[in-house]
Amino acid sequence: MNDSAALSNKKKKKYSVSRLHDRTSTTLLTVALVIICIIYLFPLLWFVLSSFKPGSELFAYPLTIFPKNPTFNNFKEAWTSLDFIRYFGNTLIAAVGTTVLTVLASATCGYAFAKYNAKWLRFFFVCIIATTMLPTEVIMNPTFTVIRSLGLYDNLAGIIIPSINTATGIFMFRTFFVSVPDDLMESARVDGASDGTIFFKIMLPIARPIIMTLSIFSFQWRWNDYIWPLIVLNDPKKYTLQVALRSLVGAENINWTILIAASVISIIPILLVFIVFQRYILDSGATTGLKD
Repeated sequence: MNDSAALSNKKKKKYSVSRLHDRTSTTLLTVALVIICIIYLFPLLWFVLSSFKPGSELFAYPLTIFPKNPTFNNFKEAWTSLDFIRYFGNTLIAAVGTTVLTVLASATCGYAFAKYNAKWLRFFFVCIIATTMLPTEVIMNPTFTVIRSLGLYDNLAGIIIPSINTATGIFMFRTFFVSVPDDLMESARVDGASDGTIFFKIMLPIARPIIMTLSIFSFQWRWNDYIWPLIVLNDPKKYTLQVALRSLVGAENINWTILIAASVISIIPILLVFIVFQRYILDSGATTGLKD
C-alpha cells in the first residue's frame, strides 16, 4: 500500500514538473513572439503615424512617435496632387490580370509536373526551378528586348505578360499536387472524366489554399512592382501607382508629408486583400472525396 502511494506521489510530482516546464516554455515563446512582432510593426506604426504629422513636426527634434497636432490635410493634398483614380486603375488591371494568369499557368504546369511521368518534364522542371537562382536584373535586358520586339513597349500588357510564369508558383502547385493521391484521379477516370475535367473540377477546387496563397503573393508583387513598370512605361497616363509616387520626388526637394500620405494610401488595397483572403490559406482539402 505504501509503495502504491509513493508511486502515485512520484507521478503527481512528475506531472506537476511537466506542467510547469510546459508553462515556462509557452511563456518564453510568447514573450519572444511579442518582441519579434514589435520589432516588425514598430517601423510600420511610425510610418503610418508620420502620415498624420504636419511638415513642421515631421522632422522636429526630438522625434516623437505620436503626432502632437494630427491632421488629414496630408491625405487631401496627396489625393489631389496625384490622379489616384487613374493610377489605381492601371495598377489594378496589371495586378489582377497578372494574378489570374499566374495562378492558371502555375496550376497547369504544376499539375503536369506532378502527375505526368516523362523524363523531359523532370528536366524542364529543374530548369524552371534553376531560374530562381538568377537575379531579376540579369534577365531584364533580354526581356525588355522581347517586349519591344512584340510591340508591347509603353503598354500594360508589357507588364503583365513577362510576369505570368513564376517558378515559385509552379513549385507550390507541383508540391501540392504530388501530395494528392492518384486514387482520386483514377476514380474520376473510371467514371469517364477527361484530364481537363479532372483538373478543373477536382484538382483546382482542392488546391484552393495554394490558389489563395499564390494570389495574395502575386497581387502584392505586382502592386508593389516599381523597376519593371518604370522601364516599360513611358506615357504618364499609363503609369502604375508606384511609378506615379516617384513623380512626387523632385530634383532638389521632396515633399515628405505628401509622399508619406500617398504611400499609406497605396498600401490600403494590399492590406484589404490580405485581410479578406488570409483565412483561405489555412484551409486544407487535399483528401476531399476520399475515404479511409
